[in-house]
Amino acid sequence: MSAAAAPAAEAPKKPGKMKGILVMLVVALLFAGIGVGAGLYAAGAGLAGGHAKPAEDPNAPKLVPKEGADQGDHGEKKTLPMGLETDASPDPTKYKATFYTFEQPFTSNLRDSDGFSQVGLGVSTYYDQKVLDNLKDNEMPIRSAILMVMAQQDSFTISTPEGKVKLQKDLKTAINDVLRQRTGFGGIDNVYFTSMVVQ
Repeated sequence: MSAAAAPAAEAPKKPGKMKGILVMLVVALLFAGIGVGAGLYAAGAGLAGGHAKPAEDPNAPKLVPKEGADQGDHGEKKTLPMGLETDASPDPTKYKATFYTFEQPFTSNLRDSDGFSQVGLGVSTYYDQKVLDNLKDNEMPIRSAILMVMAQQDSFTISTPEGKVKLQKDLKTAINDVLRQRTGFGGIDNVYFTSMVVQ
C-alpha cells in the first residue's frame, strides 16, 4: 500500500506547478500589455520621438511675407511653434522688415576710462506688429539692458568697425533676452546705429 500511496501523494503537486506557471504567464502578459499601452499613449501625446508637429501658439508673432514673394505656403503668415525661436534671421528675400527707432539716444560711460559714448539706435524685425508692440511696452527694461551693454565697452574697441559690429550683435542679444523674459518671444533681427559719438 505504501507504493500505491506514493503516486497518489505526487498527483496533487502537479496542479500546483501548473497554477504557478499560469500565474507567471498572466503577470508577464499584464506587464506586456501595460508596456504596449504606455508606448501608444506616449506616441499619441508626442512624448516619443515621433513625427508629431509642435502646437502653434496663436498669439505668437508671425513672419510678414513680402508682396509677391514665393512663400510655399500660399501666402499665409508663418507662425513659429510654441516655445521655438532661433537667433537666425528669416530670409530677407521672402519677408518684409519693419523698422523702429528709439526716440532718445543712449548715453553711457565707457569701461575703465573717463570717456563716454552716445548712440542713437533703431531695430528691425521680420515679424508682425506684435514684436514692435512688445518692444514699446517694455522700453524701460530694454533701455536698461542696452545701457548695461554699452557700459561694458571700451573706447578703443567701440571705435573700430569690428567693435561696432560686435556691439550691434551684443545689443540685439540683450534686447531679445529682455523680450523673451518678459513676453516669451524676442523677434528683433537687427540693430542699427542712427548716430554715434565716442569721447
